[in-house]
Amino acid sequence: TKQEKSWILYDVANSAFALIVLTAVMPIFFKEYASQGIDNAVSTSNWAFANSLSSLIVAFTAPILGTIADGEGLKKKFFLSFLILGLCATFLFPAVTAGGWLFCLFLFVLARIGFAGANIFYDAFLPDITEKKRMDWVSSNGFAWGYIGSVIPFLVVMAVIFYGMRQAGTAAIPPNHAKIGFVVVGLWWLFISLPMIKNVNQKHYVQLSGHPITESFSRLVNTFREIQQYKQAFLFLIAYFFYIDGVDTIITMATAYGVDIGLNATMLILAILMIQIVAFPCALVYGKLAGRYNTRAMLFAGIAMYVFITLIAFFLPAMESLKMKTIVFWILAFLVATSMGGVQALSRSYFGKLIPAERSAEFFGFYNIFGRFAAITGPFLVGIIGRFTGHTRYGVLSLFLLFLAGGFVLSMVKTEKGS
Repeated sequence: TKQEKSWILYDVANSAFALIVLTAVMPIFFKEYASQGIDNAVSTSNWAFANSLSSLIVAFTAPILGTIADGEGLKKKFFLSFLILGLCATFLFPAVTAGGWLFCLFLFVLARIGFAGANIFYDAFLPDITEKKRMDWVSSNGFAWGYIGSVIPFLVVMAVIFYGMRQAGTAAIPPNHAKIGFVVVGLWWLFISLPMIKNVNQKHYVQLSGHPITESFSRLVNTFREIQQYKQAFLFLIAYFFYIDGVDTIITMATAYGVDIGLNATMLILAILMIQIVAFPCALVYGKLAGRYNTRAMLFAGIAMYVFITLIAFFLPAMESLKMKTIVFWILAFLVATSMGGVQALSRSYFGKLIPAERSAEFFGFYNIFGRFAAITGPFLVGIIGRFTGHTRYGVLSLFLLFLAGGFVLSMVKTEKGS
């Protein structure tokens, strides 16, 4: 439908930010330019702490804002507010100077709050734009087209950066060309969001009184009192907390980890491009297989893949030659691509089936708070263990336990009716 397509397009819009700012260019820009003169382990830890802080801020505000946003016509207003915040911070990235790591992280935190906040309400629109039996497929399409669609601005940004590398005769990313890339991200994010802004509307809502803030707290308290009524949804959220922690940490820390083991910027960027292309069909495959078998079974498959990835990543820095490290890094990148979108997409749709549609913003607020606290824990573990040991690989090993815990709790969640 028109609403489904417009909703899917927003995944294409914001994936440019996720790919270029969160994963590819900004981590390298921060480590090589904004963190000039700072030890590798310290700058990687600073990057991890910034990711944790932005997640913490969103986590504390998500349920309250989500409860208010369930009121008639409010969901889109909250979505737009966070979108504008993210866009403004992104357009300010070019103001960062050499060694200005603190200002860089300040803008990054604001941008990530805007990005994550808009995603709360974007996800909450899923029950408004489609029916339960189509949620797996529509959600998977969102992630799939987001991955392949973000390749377009990524290639534009890479062309600008590689041109700068050639002009400068260096393998490092020229900072001025990276700054141009951030502007491209902002423009892409803005213009591809327009169909979502124009065509997607709130269908399910609750009637709010004249005191929406007071009522939102009251509704949150009542939700916890009635938690037995939503036992499966909250049990799933506990499982989600653990396993998505590992998934998000690998996504946000992979580039910085690659720099630490000696891989150059060009190699890392090409690996990330490969991930985006491979993730497109794999996310759709997860969506189809979820329809043939069931959503939970495919989530188990994704978690098992990430357990394997984590164990190999731990041994990666100990490999003797850079050639062997490079080969194994590419294998790991491919394996990440096979399950990354599937796990994220099916988690969103599985939860969407477990909650009341008219309270989707409130419940996706909880979904986000569990996801955000998970995004705090993982990078913080990698950062703090890396800081104390001097080796990031020991922090990566801690993710193994998170995936195992997530899989165990997920096994206690009943599958949806009819599976």
